[in-house]
Amino acid sequence: MTESKGMVIRPEQASDYRTVEELTREAFWNVNVPGCNEHFLAHRLRSHADFIPELDFVAVFGDKIAGNIMYTKAKIVSADGIEHLVLTFGPLSVLPELQKQGIGSALIRHSFSQAQRHGYEAVLIYGDPKYYYRFGFRPAEMFGVTTGEGQYHPALQAMELKEGALTGISGRFLESSAYHLDENQAAAFDVTFPPKEKFITESQRRFARLAGLPVPE
Repeated sequence: MTESKGMVIRPEQASDYRTVEELTREAFWNVNVPGCNEHFLAHRLRSHADFIPELDFVAVFGDKIAGNIMYTKAKIVSADGIEHLVLTFGPLSVLPELQKQGIGSALIRHSFSQAQRHGYEAVLIYGDPKYYYRFGFRPAEMFGVTTGEGQYHPALQAMELKEGALTGISGRFLESSAYHLDENQAAAFDVTFPPKEKFITESQRRFARLAGLPVPE
């Protein structure tokens, strides 16, 4: 457990699950797409074989759970078929009213230190390079790592938790199947939460451009 400036970072507990799903929904609603399914992802991850419980943390700010980060195992598959274990994280969630107060950064840095302690050597993510550069992430292309489709993508970034961990390793980055969500199941799960309006936002347009998707109008 880590405590700093009135914030405590501790492992997620079973009694936190619904609260974490609620805050994840609030954090992502209408940010990347109209609505969101990250709260269903959080719900699904906990029972998946690739989920890493020892890297599942909540940030408690005052008397409120304000943020959460979850990790799964992933892999880089070399051209010769050799698989190299790496980590990926997400969702990383912070309540909207408590964002830009260092909660997400604290969760990332705390989880990195714990990942190192558990012997993990590298983390790869899809995310905004402008945000994640500050934590030491660099374009995965620098390490010769592509998407699963074999393409270099600006949103795919890598960071070594152990110096030299990615040296000589190149290939395709493959996330856990846990991130492949069934849209019907996600919609059915969302119905168990209070209704919220879906609409298009500028952040969705920016996400679409970053991901190389059609930009919503």
